[in-house]
Amino acid sequence: MGHLWAAILGIVQGVAEFLPISSTAHLKLVPWVFGIQGSYAFLANAQAAQAFDIALHAGSAVAILIALWSDWRKLVTDAVARHRPALRFVGFLLLTSVPGAIFGVLLDKKIEIYSSPADFHWAPLVVGLALILFGVLLWAVDHYTTRAQPLEKMNWLRALLIGLAQAVALIPGVSRSGATMTAGRATGLSREAVAKYSFMAALPIIAGAALFGLKDVPLSTLFSPDWVIGFVASLASSALLMRWMLAYVKRHSFAVFMWYRIALGVAVIALFLVRG
Repeated sequence: MGHLWAAILGIVQGVAEFLPISSTAHLKLVPWVFGIQGSYAFLANAQAAQAFDIALHAGSAVAILIALWSDWRKLVTDAVARHRPALRFVGFLLLTSVPGAIFGVLLDKKIEIYSSPADFHWAPLVVGLALILFGVLLWAVDHYTTRAQPLEKMNWLRALLIGLAQAVALIPGVSRSGATMTAGRATGLSREAVAKYSFMAALPIIAGAALFGLKDVPLSTLFSPDWVIGFVASLASSALLMRWMLAYVKRHSFAVFMWYRIALGVAVIALFLVRG
Protein backbone atom coordinates (compact mmCIF):
# COMPACT_ATOMS: atom_id res chain seq x y z
CA MET A 1 0.00 0.00 0.00
CA GLY A 2 2.92 2.32 0.71
CA HIS A 3 4.21 2.06 -2.87
CA LEU A 4 0.76 2.91 -4.20
CA TRP A 5 0.59 6.02 -1.99
CA ALA A 6 4.07 7.02 -3.16
CA ALA A 7 2.87 6.86 -6.79
CA ILE A 8 -0.38 8.70 -6.02
CA LEU A 9 1.38 11.53 -4.21
CA GLY A 10 3.99 11.76 -6.96
CA ILE A 11 1.22 12.25 -9.51
CA VAL A 12 -0.55 14.74 -7.25
CA GLN A 13 2.70 16.74 -6.98
CA GLY A 14 3.21 16.79 -10.73
CA VAL A 15 -0.36 17.77 -11.55
CA ALA A 16 -0.87 20.36 -8.82
CA GLU A 17 2.59 21.98 -9.05
CA PHE A 18 2.11 23.20 -12.61
CA LEU A 19 -1.60 23.88 -12.61
CA PRO A 20 -2.69 26.95 -10.62
CA ILE A 21 -4.38 24.83 -7.95
CA SER A 22 -1.72 24.55 -5.17
CA SER A 23 0.46 21.46 -4.81
CA THR A 24 0.89 22.09 -1.07
CA ALA A 25 -2.87 22.03 -0.57
CA HIS A 26 -3.26 18.78 -2.45
CA LEU A 27 -0.28 16.99 -0.90
CA LYS A 28 -1.47 17.88 2.60
CA LEU A 29 -5.19 17.40 2.03
CA VAL A 30 -5.28 14.14 0.06
CA PRO A 31 -3.99 12.12 3.06
CA TRP A 32 -6.22 14.16 5.42
CA VAL A 33 -9.34 13.47 3.33
CA PHE A 34 -8.61 9.73 3.36
CA GLY A 35 -7.87 9.69 7.08
CA ILE A 36 -4.13 9.15 7.01
CA GLN A 37 -2.51 10.82 10.03
CA GLY A 38 0.34 12.83 8.56
CA SER A 39 1.01 13.46 4.88
CA TYR A 40 3.57 10.68 4.50
CA ALA A 41 2.47 8.38 7.33
CA PHE A 42 3.09 5.30 5.16
CA LEU A 43 6.82 5.97 5.49
CA ALA A 44 8.98 4.65 8.32
CA ASN A 45 9.85 7.90 10.11
CA ALA A 46 10.12 11.70 9.83
CA GLN A 47 13.46 11.56 8.03
CA ALA A 48 12.05 9.17 5.43
CA ALA A 49 9.13 11.59 4.98
CA GLN A 50 11.54 14.49 4.42
CA ALA A 51 13.48 12.43 1.91
CA PHE A 52 10.27 11.56 0.08
CA ASP A 53 9.32 15.24 -0.10
CA ILE A 54 12.72 15.90 -1.70
CA ALA A 55 12.01 13.13 -4.21
CA LEU A 56 8.74 14.76 -5.26
CA HIS A 57 10.36 18.16 -5.74
CA ALA A 58 13.41 16.70 -7.47
CA GLY A 59 11.10 14.96 -9.94
CA SER A 60 9.36 18.25 -10.76
CA ALA A 61 12.69 20.06 -11.12
CA VAL A 62 14.04 17.51 -13.61
CA ALA A 63 10.73 17.63 -15.49
CA ILE A 64 11.11 21.39 -15.99
CA LEU A 65 14.39 20.74 -17.79
CA ILE A 66 12.89 17.98 -19.93
CA ALA A 67 9.59 19.64 -20.85
CA LEU A 68 11.26 22.95 -21.74
CA TRP A 69 14.52 21.51 -23.02
CA SER A 70 14.63 23.55 -26.25
CA ASP A 71 14.07 26.79 -24.30
CA TRP A 72 16.78 25.96 -21.76
CA ARG A 73 19.25 24.89 -24.45
CA LYS A 74 18.76 28.14 -26.38
CA LEU A 75 18.97 30.22 -23.21
CA VAL A 76 22.20 28.58 -22.05
CA THR A 77 23.77 28.68 -25.51
CA ASP A 78 22.95 32.36 -25.97
CA ALA A 79 24.04 33.23 -22.43
CA VAL A 80 27.40 31.51 -22.90
CA ALA A 81 27.78 33.47 -26.13
CA ARG A 82 27.04 36.59 -24.05
CA HIS A 83 23.95 37.61 -25.98
CA ARG A 84 22.45 40.45 -24.02
CA PRO A 85 18.77 39.33 -24.14
CA ALA A 86 19.71 35.89 -22.80
CA LEU A 87 21.82 37.33 -19.99
CA ARG A 88 18.97 39.66 -19.07
CA PHE A 89 16.53 36.75 -19.01
CA VAL A 90 18.81 34.77 -16.69
CA GLY A 91 18.86 37.84 -14.47
CA PHE A 92 15.05 37.98 -14.53
CA LEU A 93 14.82 34.34 -13.40
CA LEU A 94 17.28 34.93 -10.57
CA LEU A 95 15.46 38.08 -9.43
CA THR A 96 12.13 36.25 -9.45
CA SER A 97 13.64 33.53 -7.24
CA VAL A 98 15.00 35.86 -4.53
CA PRO A 99 11.82 36.77 -2.55
CA GLY A 100 10.54 33.20 -2.40
CA ALA A 101 13.96 31.86 -1.44
CA ILE A 102 14.39 34.39 1.38
CA PHE A 103 10.94 33.87 2.88
CA GLY A 104 11.11 30.13 2.28
CA VAL A 105 14.27 29.85 4.39
CA LEU A 106 12.96 32.17 7.10
CA LEU A 107 9.53 30.54 7.35
CA ASP A 108 10.43 26.94 6.50
CA LYS A 109 9.19 25.29 9.71
CA LYS A 110 6.12 27.50 10.11
CA ILE A 111 5.00 26.79 6.56
CA GLU A 112 5.22 23.07 7.23
CA ILE A 113 3.23 23.36 10.44
CA TYR A 114 0.47 25.66 9.18
CA SER A 115 -0.09 23.65 6.00
CA SER A 116 -0.50 20.30 7.73
CA PRO A 117 -3.84 19.25 9.30
CA ALA A 118 -1.89 16.83 11.50
CA ASP A 119 0.06 19.73 13.06
CA PHE A 120 -2.38 22.64 12.88
CA HIS A 121 -6.08 22.08 13.51
CA TRP A 122 -7.22 25.02 11.36
CA ALA A 123 -5.04 24.15 8.35
CA PRO A 124 -7.93 22.86 6.18
CA LEU A 125 -9.87 26.08 6.81
CA VAL A 126 -6.85 28.22 5.87
CA VAL A 127 -6.20 26.17 2.75
CA GLY A 128 -9.87 26.16 1.73
CA LEU A 129 -10.20 29.93 2.02
CA ALA A 130 -6.92 30.51 0.15
CA LEU A 131 -8.05 28.19 -2.65
CA ILE A 132 -11.27 30.17 -3.10
CA LEU A 133 -9.93 33.72 -2.71
CA PHE A 134 -6.84 33.34 -4.87
CA GLY A 135 -8.77 31.34 -7.46
CA VAL A 136 -11.18 34.23 -7.90
CA LEU A 137 -8.25 36.66 -8.03
CA LEU A 138 -6.57 34.58 -10.75
CA TRP A 139 -9.71 34.67 -12.89
CA ALA A 140 -10.46 38.36 -12.25
CA VAL A 141 -6.98 39.56 -13.13
CA ASP A 142 -6.90 37.42 -16.27
CA HIS A 143 -10.42 38.43 -17.32
CA TYR A 144 -9.98 42.18 -16.88
CA THR A 145 -6.42 42.49 -18.22
CA THR A 146 -6.64 43.40 -21.89
CA ARG A 147 -2.92 43.42 -22.76
CA ALA A 148 -1.28 40.16 -23.83
CA GLN A 149 2.40 40.80 -24.50
CA PRO A 150 4.90 38.04 -25.38
CA LEU A 151 7.64 36.74 -23.11
CA GLU A 152 10.19 38.87 -24.97
CA LYS A 153 8.62 41.89 -23.22
CA MET A 154 9.68 40.64 -19.78
CA ASN A 155 11.47 43.33 -17.75
CA TRP A 156 12.99 43.83 -14.29
CA LEU A 157 9.82 45.19 -12.70
CA ARG A 158 7.72 42.31 -13.96
CA ALA A 159 10.32 39.80 -12.77
CA LEU A 160 10.31 41.36 -9.30
CA LEU A 161 6.50 41.46 -9.03
CA ILE A 162 6.28 37.82 -10.09
CA GLY A 163 8.95 37.01 -7.50
CA LEU A 164 6.97 38.75 -4.77
CA ALA A 165 3.90 36.78 -5.81
CA GLN A 166 5.96 33.62 -5.56
CA ALA A 167 6.75 34.54 -1.97
CA VAL A 168 3.05 35.12 -1.21
CA ALA A 169 2.42 31.62 -2.53
CA LEU A 170 4.14 30.24 0.58
CA ILE A 171 0.72 30.67 2.21
CA PRO A 172 -0.86 27.19 2.06
CA GLY A 173 -3.46 26.95 -0.69
CA VAL A 174 -2.37 30.00 -2.70
CA SER A 175 -0.41 28.07 -5.41
CA ARG A 176 3.00 29.10 -6.65
CA SER A 177 2.07 28.76 -10.31
CA GLY A 178 -1.27 30.46 -9.71
CA ALA A 179 0.30 33.43 -7.92
CA THR A 180 3.01 33.91 -10.54
CA MET A 181 0.53 33.63 -13.41
CA THR A 182 -1.76 36.13 -11.70
CA ALA A 183 1.09 38.61 -11.22
CA GLY A 184 2.32 38.13 -14.78
CA ARG A 185 -1.12 38.69 -16.26
CA ALA A 186 -1.59 41.77 -14.05
CA THR A 187 1.51 43.27 -15.68
CA GLY A 188 0.13 42.61 -19.18
CA LEU A 189 1.91 39.43 -20.25
CA SER A 190 -0.05 36.88 -22.27
CA ARG A 191 -1.30 33.64 -20.72
CA GLU A 192 1.21 31.59 -22.69
CA ALA A 193 4.04 33.91 -21.67
CA VAL A 194 3.20 33.82 -17.95
CA ALA A 195 2.74 30.05 -18.00
CA LYS A 196 6.13 29.45 -19.59
CA TYR A 197 7.86 31.99 -17.36
CA SER A 198 6.17 30.53 -14.28
CA PHE A 199 7.48 27.07 -15.19
CA MET A 200 11.01 28.29 -15.92
CA ALA A 201 11.09 30.40 -12.74
CA ALA A 202 10.02 27.34 -10.77
CA LEU A 203 13.31 25.55 -11.45
CA PRO A 204 15.53 27.60 -9.09
CA ILE A 205 12.94 27.67 -6.30
CA ILE A 206 11.97 23.97 -6.50
CA ALA A 207 15.54 22.75 -6.94
CA GLY A 208 16.67 25.08 -4.15
CA ALA A 209 13.98 23.77 -1.80
CA ALA A 210 15.04 20.19 -2.53
CA LEU A 211 18.72 20.95 -1.94
CA PHE A 212 17.90 22.94 1.21
CA GLY A 213 16.00 19.96 2.56
CA LEU A 214 19.05 17.71 2.21
CA LYS A 215 20.62 19.31 5.28
CA ASP A 216 18.17 17.42 7.52
CA VAL A 217 18.18 14.13 5.65
CA PRO A 218 20.79 11.34 5.94
CA LEU A 219 21.88 9.98 2.56
CA SER A 220 20.76 6.54 3.68
CA THR A 221 17.13 7.66 3.45
CA LEU A 222 17.45 8.56 -0.24
CA PHE A 223 16.74 6.22 -3.16
CA SER A 224 14.47 3.84 -1.27
CA PRO A 225 11.73 2.14 -3.39
CA ASP A 226 9.15 4.72 -2.26
CA TRP A 227 11.63 7.53 -3.01
CA VAL A 228 12.20 6.27 -6.57
CA ILE A 229 8.49 5.68 -7.20
CA GLY A 230 7.62 9.17 -5.97
CA PHE A 231 10.41 10.74 -8.04
CA VAL A 232 9.42 8.97 -11.27
CA ALA A 233 5.70 9.64 -10.79
CA SER A 234 6.37 13.31 -10.08
CA LEU A 235 8.73 13.65 -13.05
CA ALA A 236 6.37 12.03 -15.55
CA SER A 237 3.22 13.84 -14.40
CA SER A 238 5.03 17.18 -14.13
CA ALA A 239 6.41 16.97 -17.68
CA LEU A 240 3.04 15.97 -19.15
CA LEU A 241 1.14 18.69 -17.28
CA MET A 242 3.53 21.45 -18.32
CA ARG A 243 3.21 20.55 -21.98
CA TRP A 244 -0.59 20.28 -21.65
CA MET A 245 -0.88 23.60 -19.81
CA LEU A 246 1.19 25.49 -22.38
CA ALA A 247 -1.11 24.18 -25.13
CA TYR A 248 -4.27 24.83 -23.10
CA VAL A 249 -3.63 28.51 -22.32
CA LYS A 250 -3.15 29.32 -26.00
CA ARG A 251 -6.90 28.86 -26.50
CA HIS A 252 -8.51 29.09 -23.05
CA SER A 253 -8.73 31.37 -20.04
CA PHE A 254 -8.02 30.43 -16.40
CA ALA A 255 -11.75 30.22 -15.57
CA VAL A 256 -11.82 26.42 -15.24
CA PHE A 257 -9.14 26.59 -12.55
CA MET A 258 -11.13 29.19 -10.62
CA TRP A 259 -14.20 26.95 -10.59
CA TYR A 260 -12.13 23.94 -9.56
CA ARG A 261 -10.51 25.90 -6.73
CA ILE A 262 -13.88 27.20 -5.50
CA ALA A 263 -15.40 23.71 -5.56
CA LEU A 264 -12.42 22.18 -3.79
CA GLY A 265 -12.21 25.01 -1.25
CA VAL A 266 -15.90 24.71 -0.38
CA ALA A 267 -15.60 20.93 -0.09
CA VAL A 268 -12.54 21.19 2.17
CA ILE A 269 -14.21 23.76 4.45
CA ALA A 270 -17.42 21.69 4.60
CA LEU A 271 -15.49 18.52 5.48
CA PHE A 272 -13.54 20.43 8.13
CA LEU A 273 -16.75 21.72 9.73
CA VAL A 274 -18.35 18.26 9.65
CA ARG A 275 -15.32 16.65 11.26
CA GLY A 276 -14.99 19.47 13.77
